[in-house]
Amino acid sequence: MSRKRVAILISGRGSNMMSLVEAARDPNYPAEVILVISNQPEAPGLAWAAAQGLPTKVIDHKSYPNREDFDAALHEALVASGAEIVCCAGFMRLMTAGFVEKWSGRMLNIHPSLLPAFKGLDAQSQALAAGVKIAGCTVHFVEPEMDSGPIVAQAAVPVADDDTPDTLAARILSAEHKLYPHALRLVASGNARLEGRRVVVGGAVNQTAQLFSPSL
Repeated sequence: MSRKRVAILISGRGSNMMSLVEAARDPNYPAEVILVISNQPEAPGLAWAAAQGLPTKVIDHKSYPNREDFDAALHEALVASGAEIVCCAGFMRLMTAGFVEKWSGRMLNIHPSLLPAFKGLDAQSQALAAGVKIAGCTVHFVEPEMDSGPIVAQAAVPVADDDTPDTLAARILSAEHKLYPHALRLVASGNARLEGRRVVVGGAVNQTAQLFSPSL
């Protein structure tokens, strides 16, 4: 089986990066992680990745005069690695449209809301302020507009009356760690494909029951 070569971009501890790396340990998983890049030299996730024997690279955004130059260096590193898919996992940099277009249909991101609701920062606080009863996370293809690309997969979690942004974030993060490897598997295997601005997923939906919150 030919496995897709995946580079992961992080800015912090990289817990979603860890979930992708763990999934890729299975030789039957259709993707392999070949590089972890961070724009933060002190990102804890870099040390974890290096301890797993993975190649790591720091591209410090502060070393570049503008976003275009930073993105050019990032693109060069990705091309040199032979990456076929890029996974953003807590990568806290806005990318230029030119960079995003170069990786169109090959770059994924995960966001802690059920997009298109609650884009941007503090999605959990936004969800609580809106009074929603169900929240969740989304894996999507990256487009120039933030948190707006075609959706690959989503996972829902209940919202409790006594939730804080931190408790809701923890519940969503647990779902993220399952959803991101699942979504990457779909894309890397070719079972998820772009048709226009929609992602078509082959095979049957594996969960058909409705989710009610509060429960019936």
